[in-house]
Amino acid sequence: MYEKFEYLLALGREKHFGRAAQVCGVSQPNLSAAIKQLELQFGVILVDRGARFMGFTAEGERVLDWARSIVGDFRAMTAEIESMKQGYAGHLRIAAIPTSLPILSRLTTAYWERHPGVHISISSCNSAEILARLENLETDIGITYFDQESVGRNAEVPLYHERYCLIGPHDLQLMDRPTVTWEEVATLPLCLPAADMQNRRIYDRIFKEVGVTVHPVMETNDFMVRIAHLRTGRLATVMPRIKAEGWSLPPELASIPIVAPEVSALVGLLYPKRDPIPPLTASLIHEARQLVPVLTAMA
Repeated sequence: MYEKFEYLLALGREKHFGRAAQVCGVSQPNLSAAIKQLELQFGVILVDRGARFMGFTAEGERVLDWARSIVGDFRAMTAEIESMKQGYAGHLRIAAIPTSLPILSRLTTAYWERHPGVHISISSCNSAEILARLENLETDIGITYFDQESVGRNAEVPLYHERYCLIGPHDLQLMDRPTVTWEEVATLPLCLPAADMQNRRIYDRIFKEVGVTVHPVMETNDFMVRIAHLRTGRLATVMPRIKAEGWSLPPELASIPIVAPEVSALVGLLYPKRDPIPPLTASLIHEARQLVPVLTAMA
């Protein structure tokens, strides 16, 4: 039964029978047969089928929710038993918004000091992708914004408030100031994150609140692309202070706090609500809570 639920979850993620079978390491007929067996067992149709996958029925969506819970609990139980047998070892997956990446080294370093046998993988994702990965059991921990959108069926550990600064070349207009306002920032030629990034939506909301509309010269979701274009001496950008300080900015670029209004966004750690919490996840949560005073001071 557990294996069939894994197949159902893969189909839910991939939305395609062939790709789901490939992810599960089985043939497509075997995956289709396993899902058909679930349908016979429950006495309902779970998947709308045509020439291709067309979606889940209402009953299928509910079974998918139960499958996530059952598979998640089974994996957590297996991880805990393995930890009891051989100590803290295994694989911990973290999905994080790009602006939080500079602080992750502090968290993983503290974690490895206690549990050097744990392998950690980190994925840079936008906030919507992080919630989807948590929902589909593709990550164990998410680091994302709390006060901008729903965190889904996850538990929360607040970490720090993100505040913002203007980054640009020293000889660009306004860069000789101790602080700048959001209205003043809007007058500059800007390179901003792409529209699908949550921190871009935060910036747009702030600009709207102060009564200005921004039309950036360039948009990109790649941090290094932004820095490269700032170094041309023609563009500026908005960046969380914690990220600006976490990365060593090139000497030709300066950082200025943005004020009036002084705004912030809460960033924190998310994990699926489960009791007991898997041991590797619980240990990272413990380290994150110990790190909160440091992150607060940095932000």
